[in-house]
Amino acid sequence: MDKDILNALSSLLDEKLEPIKSDLKEINRKLDGVVEQTADLLEFRSDITKKVDGIRDDLLQVELVTSNNWNEITKLKSVK
Repeated sequence: MDKDILNALSSLLDEKLEPIKSDLKEINRKLDGVVEQTADLLEFRSDITKKVDGIRDDLLQVELVTSNNWNEITKLKSVK
């Protein structure tokens, strides 16, 4: 009799846990997707950061050349 009760409780517990197990598998699948997307976003961020740093360097060079050009223009105007 005790064995029958244990078997009944075990099957009832398995029946109740099945949806939870299914939901847990779905959550894990979605979490794997989130982890993959996060890795892609981190790589994208790294690439964008490098490009922005390159643009900053280029802009600094443009500002230096522009400053030199203004100095040269001032010198040429003063010669007249």
